[in-house]
Amino acid sequence: MRAANSSSLFALALIVTLGLSQRVEAASVEQGRRLALLYCAGCHAIDKVSPSPLRIAPPFRNLHKRYPVETLEEALAEGIMTGHPSMPQFQFEPDQINDFIMFLKSLE
Repeated sequence: MRAANSSSLFALALIVTLGLSQRVEAASVEQGRRLALLYCAGCHAIDKVSPSPLRIAPPFRNLHKRYPVETLEEALAEGIMTGHPSMPQFQFEPDQINDFIMFLKSLE
């Protein structure tokens, strides 16, 4: 009986942990979406279907086809600078970078 109780408690703890992990991940993705809406949506499509408002700005859903989105971490931390003047320079904090990358990965 004791082994069955231990197994049941372990299974319950695993379910609770997985549920919490999924909620934390969903919250992180949502925060990344908010960052994209605030800083990027004026030019880039930040969903899975819309065209980018600025034609030359690639939709975020296609970025992973060009390169692993994780490679943006350093640029986001140091401040993204591009060769065209219409893109603003900005810099994210470490937790924002994680959220933003998780959001980009959710579009794959």
